[in-house]
Amino acid sequence: MTRIDKRFAALKREGRAGLVTFITAGDPDYASSLAILKALPAAGADIIELGMPFSDPMADGPAIQASSQRALRAGQTMEKTLAMVAAFRVADDATPIVLMGYYNPIYVYPVDRFIADAVAAGADGLIVVDMPPEEDAELRPAAAAGGLNFIRLATPTTDGRRLPAVLANTSGFVYYVSIAGITGTKAPDLSEVSGHVGRIKAQTSLPIAVGFGVKSEAQVGAIARLAEGVVVGSAIVSAIAESLDREGKATRATEPQVLRLVERLASALRHPAEAAVL
Repeated sequence: MTRIDKRFAALKREGRAGLVTFITAGDPDYASSLAILKALPAAGADIIELGMPFSDPMADGPAIQASSQRALRAGQTMEKTLAMVAAFRVADDATPIVLMGYYNPIYVYPVDRFIADAVAAGADGLIVVDMPPEEDAELRPAAAAGGLNFIRLATPTTDGRRLPAVLANTSGFVYYVSIAGITGTKAPDLSEVSGHVGRIKAQTSLPIAVGFGVKSEAQVGAIARLAEGVVVGSAIVSAIAESLDREGKATRATEPQVLRLVERLASALRHPAEAAVL
């Protein structure tokens, strides 16, 4: 079992959904980002998605686009992103880390070296948002052979004919995108999410994590009753942005502000009935 498998098994024993938190590696700078990464599990993150900064993140909304730009301006590279994973693993060998992003930075690394270095650093999975099943032969088999879970996205427009292709060779969990569009721009319709999650569950035994547009404790509490995981990204990177000074640099408030938000979201997962009526 991978760390992701073990974590979802543990969550099932606890009878609750897991909190999946997203940050962009190197945002707003390497040291601040690493400090936040290391502190996320204690704040309540069950799984961490670590964004690989990219200059053209077409599936992401303004908040995550801006976080990638801040990271790149601060000198973040793929080597530094993998170094963050390795540094995290020094003290935490249990919390899963999923590298999330786009194929271009992996391709230029290149692929074979990326897989080897990601595994050596202690990464557990990959989400490559611009790589459909028909085009994954350059990456997915090598990732699987290296022991990385290859996690695919299902969306509101993934119909019954398309869903089997999305689920084929997916491992770890299925990421259900709760809105049609880019990250962080709309709130999910919970009745629609419920229907789509039920449709996916009918075709797979994998855990399902719901993300895109999830920001509030009430949303987290409600989605926790529908799926095995709840993903929060834009709200967290927005908390980072709001804590920065006028020059875009980290302040004393940056880490505490982010961690307080994660703690509130984690509490909503542990008490979903209360959170859903906030």
